[in-house]
Amino acid sequence: MMKTMRRILASTAAVALAITAGQAAAQQKLPTNKQLTVGITQEFETFNPLSRQMSASTYMANLTMHPIVAIDAKWQYQCWLCVRIPSIENGGAMIITEGGKKKLTAEWEIKPDAKWGDGKPVTGNDVKLAWELGSSPNVSVGDKDVYTRVEKIAVDAKNPKKFTMTLKEARYDFYQLGTFAVIPAHLEGPIWAKTKTQTGAYEKQTTYVTNPTNPGLYNGPYVIKEIKLGSHVVMERNPTFYAKQANIERVIFKLIPDTATLEANLLAGTIDMISELGMTFDQALAFEKRLGRDKALAQRFNLLFAEGMTYEHLDFNLSNPILADINVRKAMVHAIDRDRLTKALFEGRQKKAIHNVHPRDVYFTEDVTKYDYDMKKAEALLEVAGWKKGADGTRTKDGQKLALVIMTTAQNKSRELVQTYLQAEWKKVGIDVSIKNEPARVFFGETMKKRAFPGIAMYAWVSSPDNPPRSTLHSSQIPTQANGFSGQNFPGWANTTVDNLFDEIVTEFDVNKRKAMMQQILKAYTEEVPVMPLYMRADIAVTPKNLTGFEITGHQFQSTLSIDKWNLETGTKPAE
Repeated sequence: MMKTMRRILASTAAVALAITAGQAAAQQKLPTNKQLTVGITQEFETFNPLSRQMSASTYMANLTMHPIVAIDAKWQYQCWLCVRIPSIENGGAMIITEGGKKKLTAEWEIKPDAKWGDGKPVTGNDVKLAWELGSSPNVSVGDKDVYTRVEKIAVDAKNPKKFTMTLKEARYDFYQLGTFAVIPAHLEGPIWAKTKTQTGAYEKQTTYVTNPTNPGLYNGPYVIKEIKLGSHVVMERNPTFYAKQANIERVIFKLIPDTATLEANLLAGTIDMISELGMTFDQALAFEKRLGRDKALAQRFNLLFAEGMTYEHLDFNLSNPILADINVRKAMVHAIDRDRLTKALFEGRQKKAIHNVHPRDVYFTEDVTKYDYDMKKAEALLEVAGWKKGADGTRTKDGQKLALVIMTTAQNKSRELVQTYLQAEWKKVGIDVSIKNEPARVFFGETMKKRAFPGIAMYAWVSSPDNPPRSTLHSSQIPTQANGFSGQNFPGWANTTVDNLFDEIVTEFDVNKRKAMMQQILKAYTEEVPVMPLYMRADIAVTPKNLTGFEITGHQFQSTLSIDKWNLETGTKPAE
């Protein structure tokens, strides 16, 4: 199988080289601050900050929406919209006792000059509306916990830029509001008033859907000027932006789902840059070699790699009777040589994951259940589960074939190669796996959101440091019709001990005690195998040679959140 992979990779590289022969040497002009065109492989599902779950949506929306706080490229929390981050030490936060229960209050202030694109000020009322929407069972929100943990928000009557947030519990992570949306109350308030009693009604009637180019929806350095589904999104500088105007006047995100076509467009000059959500790792390795031998190409582009907190994995849908059996899940993990997989595809530069926490994270541990490649053990576990091999090599039980479907985002070459490898290896132990892929907008916006994948789903989570993954593992976060399809526990894993640990960990201010709790969670996660870890993905971007101020962050608060620091020096032709 490794030889087959190499042949496929070599063929892909050869085709790309043939398509672009002579183009790298062509004297393309470098882009200027007039316009930057960025290639991206996934389309957004919504620009509403409450509902969006796709990394592609956030990557683009970062230009238009600033959060209250976020983590910078040095992995430290910083203010974006706020004046300062409150803490117990600076007096901005306080642990209180009400009715015998410990709670926490935090005083926040929005920057005085912060405005929406239509000139209306950003205030605590916008934060309060987001809280009302996010905590409602009638609104679908990925990370609902960031809203439901809040008991109330009181906006200062004299200065609406100031507000006090009271949390139901005294939580150590009270200041981690990077995923807490800020919603323009002057536009969205009336819509919420009409739709609040109907499940799913707000998401359909929000201005982000009915009129997404309304500048009043955005408070960042850019506003959206044009959207053409399946093609592009155009953004231009926001004249009311509260900070220094961005250097680049216009940014265009061009959708090119096929990763080989994306690279061809880069070389042809149709796009100026490939986002972190574009070039696959195998492509990047080939492109790196090409930069080394093609002087003209090396004068046009920088290829950047950064270790990231992006966790590529397989979700097992535990509602599927076959996958509900833990022995089947364990067998499927033992049947895959993940070390061989990462070496064949990524030259070992993307490491096999043993669970969902990155080695750089404070909660990382190796004291978990591990699954080495062992075909005999996989076969034995399937026998224990009652699945017997037939004459054709496929297993059956009670007349049912051991057949499953694996899904991922269409036209992602790396994922398609991984799927082919998995399919072939599982066939060796008698599991018949078929492939069914969908465009990212459908896969994330509908199929995953509603847990409609029939068997196995392959995709990635991107996280932040010191962020216990409650939204993906707590049983209350299993999306259902009853909760408006909120939450991100797509496997449907339910473990009472893990739930209790997640409920306790957020109120523990001692980091060492939190680490001990997370170790218990990770032991249960790896022992019960609701998810099969694959590898920790590196972040990759191809940028114009003259772009400065660009930094890959390696976490969920992507580079575009700091786009106001990007600068394209005067465009010139590369030297002969």
